[in-house]
Formats: sequence, structure tokens, C-alpha cells
Amino acid sequence: MGQGEVGLETGVSGAPVISLVLPVYNGERYLTEALDSIFAQTFGDFELIAVDDCSADETPAILARYAARHANMRVITNIRNQKLPASLNLGFREARGQWFSWTSHDNTLDPDMLACLHAAALNGEADIYYADFRVIDAEGEVVENVRVGEPRDIVVGNPIGCCFLYRRKVDEALGGYDENLFGVEDYDFWLRADRHGFRYRAVHEEIYNYRRHDSSLTATHSRHIYELSGPIMLRSIESLPRSPWRAYAYLRLATRDPYKLRWGLLWSSFRDHPPTPFRHLRAIAAWLRFAVRVRLT
Repeated sequence: MGQGEVGLETGVSGAPVISLVLPVYNGERYLTEALDSIFAQTFGDFELIAVDDCSADETPAILARYAARHANMRVITNIRNQKLPASLNLGFREARGQWFSWTSHDNTLDPDMLACLHAAALNGEADIYYADFRVIDAEGEVVENVRVGEPRDIVVGNPIGCCFLYRRKVDEALGGYDENLFGVEDYDFWLRADRHGFRYRAVHEEIYNYRRHDSSLTATHSRHIYELSGPIMLRSIESLPRSPWRAYAYLRLATRDPYKLRWGLLWSSFRDHPPTPFRHLRAIAAWLRFAVRVRLT
């Protein structure tokens, strides 16, 4: 076993193996549940770095109570509200582990989440590991079981999801998250990692709960997310060689956003591989009907 592999298993110079960042803003409703799930992990060699983004509720008090009880937890308090990607960068700049992950204050980890991803990392050669998850509602009831996509799918959507573990060197090579892309900072991060040649591996075990509720970012910023993600997806698609796959990627992007009609992308799909859009005429028609309904409501 090489020196780097020893570092993965035991930490380096007393540092934890995994650094987990928890950005939080006004998270009192679900924060205790999230923290309990973190400290119930069967894998104990991790540190938690909570970044409080100027919360005005009970979040600071909750974080202080948990930090007082857990020696492997630190709290960073932003002096002004900086949004999610900046809070992530602040947290990871303080991280000491060789593997990174982050979670949200309204989501929960299964007890074996870190153990499962770390075991996959020890037995594989990829740089980024990501796992299946459940979608839960505001009350914690499971409403959907999500099987994550394969790495190739990254140009047509985000196959990584919300449960992942990646090498420290990925963050260092990319310079962290783009602070101008609040709402799609994670998808942009994965796309840039793919272009840098980092390797992905899907772990098909459900080990995380993603909560969807009225105040979640996905619910409140959907149009903003569509607007930001379109250009970064297009850059990655255009970097692909001309092929039926690229034609399909153009088609997926063209029919992704109900707020904007992207006829030029449909033409790009046809130009790359004419049979592809014809094979998906039903999907195109369904998207057009959905776009019309969105515009009328």
C-alpha cells in the first residue's frame, strides 16, 4: 500500500479522513435532525465544519450546543450573508481531510453514508463517488427513490445528485465552487471536474434523504436555476465530438427549460444526427405542451 493510500484510511498527521461541510442559513426547522444524522455516523474519522451564513433564527444557538458536545465540529460565522457557494468555499478552505463532502441543513444522512462512500473509495480508483438517495417531503415521508445516473449523463443533466464524496485534489484543481452561480454551483463543479478528467463512480445504494419542501432552493429558485444551468450545459455539449450522443444532448437541453424556447438547439440536434430528433418527436411535443401550460399559469 502506497503512502497516499495510507492517508486515505488513517488521515494525515492527525487530520480526519473526511471533511464534511454544512452550510446553513435560517435552518432551525430541520437543523437538529440533520446534525443528529451526521453524528450518528458509523464512520467516525470525520470533521464537521458548519458555516452559518448570518442566520437570524435559532441556528447559531443550535450550532453552538452541538459544537460544545462534539470535538470534531467547528462553526464558522459569516460576517455578512454570502450565499451557498461562498459558504462552501469558506468551509473547505478550513478543511483538513483528504476526502470532501457537504450536506444541507434540511437533509439527513443514513448512519452508514460516510462508511459506504469511504469503502467504495478505498476499493476504487475514481476521484468522485456518488450514491442513490430518497426524496422526502416536509414531514420526512419518502416520496421518491432516486437511482443516480451514469457519469456519461453529466452533459444532459446532473447525475451526481446530493450524496457524494470526492478527493481533496478535485477542489484544489477547480478552485472551489463558482460563487457567481448560486443555485447551480454543484452542477457547474461536476461539469468542470469532468472536463479536468476526474473520474466518477456511481454507488447504487440509497444512503441519503433529500428533503423537498416549499422553502427549499429547488422549489424557490427553479426559473433561476434553469437560466444559469443552460449556458454551462451548452459549453460542455459543444466540447463533445459530433455524434448521435451530442445530438441527443442538444435535444435534452432544448427541451429542458419550459421558460425559454430554444429552437436553435433543436436545429443543432438535427444537424448533428437527423434521426435523433425524429425518434423523440413525442418528447418534443410533450415539452411544448408543458411550456405552454407554464406560460399560461
